[in-house]
Amino acid sequence: MDLKKLDKRKHYYLTLDTETANTLEEPLVYDIGGAIHDKQCNIYHTFNYIIYDIYVGERELMQTSYYAEKLPQYEKALKANELKFKRFMTVYYYIHDLIKEYNIKAVIAHNMRFDRTALNNTLRHVTGGKKKWFFPYNTDLWCSLSMARQTIGQQKSYQSWTKENPDRLTQYGQPRLTAELLYQYISGDENFIEDHTALSDVLIEIDITVQCIRQKKKMYRTYWKPQTA
Repeated sequence: MDLKKLDKRKHYYLTLDTETANTLEEPLVYDIGGAIHDKQCNIYHTFNYIIYDIYVGERELMQTSYYAEKLPQYEKALKANELKFKRFMTVYYYIHDLIKEYNIKAVIAHNMRFDRTALNNTLRHVTGGKKKWFFPYNTDLWCSLSMARQTIGQQKSYQSWTKENPDRLTQYGQPRLTAELLYQYISGDENFIEDHTALSDVLIEIDITVQCIRQKKKMYRTYWKPQTA
């Protein structure tokens, strides 16, 4: 899209998703996808890159990644040029440029706490600790999981729907709020299976975010609950 034709009256958002190797405490990003969009689900730009530093540079870790069974799928997409390798720092500067060029109002992820940790940890890993924080200073970080918990998760219809299948409930009997389940519910497609590759997950997470916003309910958008005076 020609940036000169951007409607500057609109707010633009960047939704990101990462797939990681290593532990949950120290995740390393090997797949990152993102899309720039507005509140109406119009998408203006997408990207999806495989991080060379981790996918190739940390091959042993990749064999033990949570979705290691998807490695043949990645190999096939890379050979077909459907996906491309990028160095992590190239992606770092690329995302910074997008945030500036589109004047991004907020960066969004489903479980922003995890994705932020993963990106920060990978940045420190590849720079030897010389850089510590992935996002530009003062970037608003929204969490669609937190938003869904306060909106869709409070709906009696969603709570009833989750009770129809024990797999939709936590071990404590509470409705689960995974992106896959939320998308099944809002789309009406109970057979939908999340792909767990970065860009495909981003596209459903945008629908979840927009659905939360459409509730027009007062909510906090961060992954932490702001303290009240």
